[in-house]
Amino acid sequence: MDQPRIHPTAVIAPAAELDSSVEVGPYAVIGPHVRIGAGCKVGAHVVLEGPTVLGENNRLYPFCSVGAAPQDKKYAGEDTALEIGNGNTIRECVTINRGTASKGHTVVGSDCLIMAYSHVAHDCVVHNHVIIGNASQIAGEVEIDDFAILSGSVLVHQFTRISQHVMIQGGSRVGKDIPPYPLIGRDPIVYCGINIVGLRRRGFSNQQVYLIQDIYRTLYTRGLNNTDALQAIEMEYGPGPERDLILNFIKHSKRGIVRGSIDE
Repeated sequence: MDQPRIHPTAVIAPAAELDSSVEVGPYAVIGPHVRIGAGCKVGAHVVLEGPTVLGENNRLYPFCSVGAAPQDKKYAGEDTALEIGNGNTIRECVTINRGTASKGHTVVGSDCLIMAYSHVAHDCVVHNHVIIGNASQIAGEVEIDDFAILSGSVLVHQFTRISQHVMIQGGSRVGKDIPPYPLIGRDPIVYCGINIVGLRRRGFSNQQVYLIQDIYRTLYTRGLNNTDALQAIEMEYGPGPERDLILNFIKHSKRGIVRGSIDE
């Protein structure tokens, strides 16, 4: 069997498990209880601590720290983990921490891009095809759904949920849940329309886009509070995947959704 391509200056714990196709750059440090799948590339000076599992074809750029203990004073050394899927790109100086006793693990899905100097804190769940821009900071127990895009230097408060196909303006401070499909920006953050370009790139039809626009006009531009807006949406639009996703997200939001519109 072929051996992993490991630079002679790298430090690999004997208990670490590396597929034979893994590449490890100079001065990387890989601790015990780390498992790395096929096709992964670990750059120079990367530090991987465990328990951490990386799937296949992930690329970790220099100086990122993946799987370190959570930055939480309640953490008392309990056995927690980090799980990373396939095909992710983790750029320079990114930090991704393991979970705490609260949930037990931090999760990053597949095909995500986490840009340089970003932080993903303990117990977060980052789903698939997510982009996190440079220097964005994701606090503990945040959930980010598929195809969400956070531009550079976005700050996300703990326990917040960001739904599917959202795009957030650079420098935004996110302290409320964000329902699916909109553009979010300004300070404080407000609804700025729907993510039309992103939706069309992902194959949404004009009919779907127009429906989502109409629903969000009801939610944000008719002067209704959340309760009245939800009732109007249920009465005026028939059941369907887009309508139901929006309604279910808002009804189950624990922090409340972002309010206010760029048109106000």
